[in-house]
Amino acid sequence: MEHKSWMRRAAFMIRNMRFQNKLLAGYLLACVIPLLGVSAIIFHQAAAGLEDSSQEFASLYTSQIRTTLNEFIKEYDKVTKSVLVDNELISRIGEERSLPMDELIIQKVAIQRLLMRVALLKPEISTVMLISRDNNVYQYTTTTSRVNENTLLSSEWYKRLRSSDDTFFITGLHDRSYYEDKGAGAVVTVGRVLFSYDGAYAGILLIDLDPFTLLQLDHDFVQARDKYGISVIISNRQKEIVYHSDAASGRLSWQQVLESGAGYIKDDGSHDLIILSGSTSQGNLWIKTEIPRTKLLQKINQIKGMTVIVILISCLVITLISLGLSYTITRPIKALRRSMKQAEAGQYLPIEKEQAGDEIGSLVHSYNKMIITIRTLIEDVYIAEIKQRQAKFIALQNQINPHMLYNTLESIRMKALVKDDEETAGMIKILARMFRIALGKEGRHHSVKHELDYTTNYLELQNIRFDNMFKLDIRIPDEMLHCSIIPLIFQPIVENSINHGFEDYSRPMHIEIEGVWTEEGEIRIRITDDGIGIPQEKQEELFALLEDAESDKYKLADNDVPESNRLGLKNIAERIKLHYGDRYYLKIRPGVDRGTTFEILIPKL
Repeated sequence: MEHKSWMRRAAFMIRNMRFQNKLLAGYLLACVIPLLGVSAIIFHQAAAGLEDSSQEFASLYTSQIRTTLNEFIKEYDKVTKSVLVDNELISRIGEERSLPMDELIIQKVAIQRLLMRVALLKPEISTVMLISRDNNVYQYTTTTSRVNENTLLSSEWYKRLRSSDDTFFITGLHDRSYYEDKGAGAVVTVGRVLFSYDGAYAGILLIDLDPFTLLQLDHDFVQARDKYGISVIISNRQKEIVYHSDAASGRLSWQQVLESGAGYIKDDGSHDLIILSGSTSQGNLWIKTEIPRTKLLQKINQIKGMTVIVILISCLVITLISLGLSYTITRPIKALRRSMKQAEAGQYLPIEKEQAGDEIGSLVHSYNKMIITIRTLIEDVYIAEIKQRQAKFIALQNQINPHMLYNTLESIRMKALVKDDEETAGMIKILARMFRIALGKEGRHHSVKHELDYTTNYLELQNIRFDNMFKLDIRIPDEMLHCSIIPLIFQPIVENSINHGFEDYSRPMHIEIEGVWTEEGEIRIRITDDGIGIPQEKQEELFALLEDAESDKYKLADNDVPESNRLGLKNIAERIKLHYGDRYYLKIRPGVDRGTTFEILIPKL
């Protein structure tokens, strides 16, 4: 159930995502998922290929070492056999006690020449020794340090060598403690057991060599060994270390190798190493090659790091491209949406930006045509209505010549004064002022002051008619008096207050016109009376009329509706909406017990 609920929430979120985000997510998923899949496959293939290549290289490396060691064994087998050429001299070794002095000297000189000839066969040979069956030690060295005979004969490695059955041998590493300089380091001894022509043991030939001379590898192989951390360990049949590449390269000291001994040869089955092994053709030496997996994994991690960087850069590029593509697609859609909202607000404006030639561009082009057509139709109807009203107003003005009207009213007023009818004369004077304001043709703008003057004159006429039952209180700032306003706004409202709020002659009626500035700097005018108020059924009728004002503002006047209704409160509300916009209004706020307040909101112009 929780899984299904989570799926429903995810589906709901995806369904309600913005179109641009959906496009962006779609592009990213379509591009990034294959990229991740391909990168993962390439990485695994590269990692497996690297491990295989490393093992192949190690095999090749081991093969070259085996070849080198085979050549080494063959060469030194020949070098040690070269002493057997002088078989007569070999047979006399160990008979020194029975030889006279002169023959003994000649034999020593002959042995020295023999050893010198052996040393000259290979440049890396520094010390050659021949030990007779009577433990007499003959030596030839190219260095300044000679061998201490007693120390040599008491060495453990020499004792183990005497008990060996091998004719040709290569000893394990041993220290240089039997040299007089007792220098640090280690040496490897290559030797052969010598027999006389009748097969009797005659002695043993020993050649001390630096361990470095065992492997002569080219520069590329050395670099590859150091790069991958490859270790090469060579041991003999007695499981003694003969050579260790870490000591040769300086990562270990020969003393550490000597102390660890067979520990380097033992295979502990660790998964941290890739181990390859082999032996020389005659089996004298055993080769063990180790590749640390950590080194190999370091290279694989470098590949992983590069893969991650490539993926991140690719995702960034894909994201930028996706943003560009989604913006290209959604930009005209957003413009279309904004234009539709403007159309909802009554502003029929086409999208003016140049559009692409795709389906969305074609849609926007069709929308622009539709908006222009709608606006043209609305303007035609609206202008026709305006022209109709203007023609009616002009006809009315043409029928009533203001100067003739003013002169006529003045003549009537004068006759009333002659007959001492001052009340009639006053009413005619006020009516003349109202006509002058309403029918003036000077083209000046209509201000709040003009509207107040017209309303004041109207109320004076009503006071003459109703014996001064109405009192007008005006509280409007001086700056607001000069602001523009559409004509015939206040007077119809005051007239409505008198028609519905005046009770009888027993109680005067107070009307207040108050103007204040809003926080936005707009004009708010309240016209309040203290009459009996508007009946409930009349309130509902007026509320319905004002609510219809916004929807009916573009409609043509209905000729079947009485003129008085068309010039009432609804007419004021419609004209405010048409002239100033939907933000501005005329509202009715009935009092609690008595009175009514009419509120008007218009901009400061």
